[in-house]
Amino acid sequence: MDLLLPLQLPFLRDALLAAVLVALPCGLLSPYLVLKGWGLIGDAISHAVLPGVALAYILGLPLILGAFAAGMGSAWLTGWLDTRSRIKRDTLMGVVFAGMFAIGLVMIAGMGAGVHLDHILFGNLLGVEPHELRTALVVAAIVVGTVALRWRDLLLHAFDPAHARAAGLNVALLHHGLIALVAACVVAALGAVGIVLVIALLVTPGAIGSLLTRSFGTMLLVSASSAALAAIGGVWASVFLDSAPAATIVVLLTAMFLAALAWRAARSRAALREE
Repeated sequence: MDLLLPLQLPFLRDALLAAVLVALPCGLLSPYLVLKGWGLIGDAISHAVLPGVALAYILGLPLILGAFAAGMGSAWLTGWLDTRSRIKRDTLMGVVFAGMFAIGLVMIAGMGAGVHLDHILFGNLLGVEPHELRTALVVAAIVVGTVALRWRDLLLHAFDPAHARAAGLNVALLHHGLIALVAACVVAALGAVGIVLVIALLVTPGAIGSLLTRSFGTMLLVSASSAALAAIGGVWASVFLDSAPAATIVVLLTAMFLAALAWRAARSRAALREE
């Protein structure tokens, strides 16, 4: 068995690069989503982009353009309804984003039997295109740069929006900016892991970081590192297991979470015995 095989074939090297470029920004945003209780926002946006993808396909526009517009539009609509109704935000989110996903499925079904957009749902990491790599690179650079420059502001907004407003921060800009970054990550993941499996990349790394450390700065590093490690390990393992790369990445990420959970439980039991 040649363990270096993934580095010898161009399409596997592209798959490794794409996986890391998608996983790294998701891993950086994940702690904010976990801290803010937005674990389902990635799920919601990833499903809401489908009608945008379908409409862009019909109009002959880039699919990523339609996906980003639909994701941001759905997030804005949820916020608008939240200020004009007594219904809880998570309920509104479920209604809006589930409705958008259903609309997208109906639109795709109406295009005819010859149209298949399964790669948008489940990804095609081994067949990633050069323009998808470029998109992932641009999104990764934007997310990494934004977090590097404004991670404390985003942390204060996630932890205590009222305090952030009192400190003179533009809470609305931080709120919509975070949603825009999540939407951009979902768009970058379209051709690689798909809109279904990107949910795990936006939630699980932050959960791993929260189990292993109490310092938010360290949590960011642990989250991003675990996402990147799972991306590389998942693609590498899929070559020898003959499995789907995106699904293998998520399985590995879940195993890492369970290991972190077991470690945390062991630490808690040890602390109780010492007392």
